[in-house]
Amino acid sequence: MNTTPISFESVSFGYGAAPVLSDFSLDIVAGSATTLLGHNGSGKSTVLGLLAGVLRPQAGRVHRNADVALAPQHSKVSDVFPITVAEAVMMGRWGKLGLLRRPTAEDRQIVDHWIATLDLGHLRRRRIGELSGGQRQRTLVAQAFAQQAPIVALDEPTTGVDDESKAKVLEGIRELIAAGSTVVAATHDLDLARQCECCIRLDRGVIVPSGLP
Repeated sequence: MNTTPISFESVSFGYGAAPVLSDFSLDIVAGSATTLLGHNGSGKSTVLGLLAGVLRPQAGRVHRNADVALAPQHSKVSDVFPITVAEAVMMGRWGKLGLLRRPTAEDRQIVDHWIATLDLGHLRRRRIGELSGGQRQRTLVAQAFAQQAPIVALDEPTTGVDDESKAKVLEGIRELIAAGSTVVAATHDLDLARQCECCIRLDRGVIVPSGLP
């Protein structure tokens, strides 16, 4: 089980002259599912990017002494890559494959498992550019899940997906938690937030009472 604490210590970050976070501090419970809830512009995706190491603090520190798997929003990923769903999910195993990048039977089993869990089996040979937004989002989530990382960061994992697919994503999150991973999801989906152990609501880069209805 991942017991490494995740913390933001007096972090500041902005884009150009526009500050997003200022002296921001946060502790995330290891081995749990946490949602970062907020509207567009609340800072939740920035917090997720800092957690994943895609962004670097301009001041302060982010403590996360473990690998992070990131599933970005589908709208931030090009749809022109000539790869199939199965190939995209297998990319989640690249860090484990070694220099020759030859997947083992275990790698294929892991990929097949997450393709099935996210209900992508009928799409596995479909190219990314042929998918709907929700299908592409599930593919990116499956790719992150396949990494089996100690920390999994999900950016709007249920955007554009139907209720049945949301349930599949939640099923995957629960499986990862049971295996000892820490899952952090940036979302505006109240249903997803209610299903997770911890909800952190952000408003213009500041933590406010969650007040989940």
